[in-house]
Amino acid sequence: MKKKDLFSIPNILSYIRILLIPVFAYCYLTAKTNWDYYFAAIILLLSGLTDMADGMIARKFGMITYLGKILDPVADKLTQATVAVCLAIRVKWMPLLLCVFLIKELTTAFGGLKLMHDGVRLVGAKWFGKLSTAVFYVVMILIVGLPMMGETTRTVLIFISTLFLAFSFINYIPVFFRLKNTGSDEKMEK
Repeated sequence: MKKKDLFSIPNILSYIRILLIPVFAYCYLTAKTNWDYYFAAIILLLSGLTDMADGMIARKFGMITYLGKILDPVADKLTQATVAVCLAIRVKWMPLLLCVFLIKELTTAFGGLKLMHDGVRLVGAKWFGKLSTAVFYVVMILIVGLPMMGETTRTVLIFISTLFLAFSFINYIPVFFRLKNTGSDEKMEK
């Protein structure tokens, strides 16, 4: 790994996302007024925007690094897990989303580690994983940023995000089996 890779713009954005995790958790868990919730939502929005920006910058300017391929999903999953746990403390039905999230992420993480152990080169997230992440961020920003939202609306949003998580998980299952059989994500895409 080169020193310039450590400080590439996309990797710096991932570092910022990781640093925003405890800031969000503190702001959300100590929020008392609507303005406190708005501020927590802004932090979450900033995290989501840096997530989008780091990938676009890395691809557009050829700044894709091995560290970035590890750092980006780690920052993403840590952020999502923290948000889900924080909201599960205060919001009805969030424990359901948290359970689906944990099942999906732990299963795909162990599956990915097994494939890497077997020498399979993983390229990156699929469209359904990116879609699930985008829906998650939008729903969580709305729930955090609109504390006066009605319980029915909040519940519907949580179920929508949970369905997208489940959809992503179900779609990753055949991908892992094809990878196991072909030995490469690149071979599978052709």
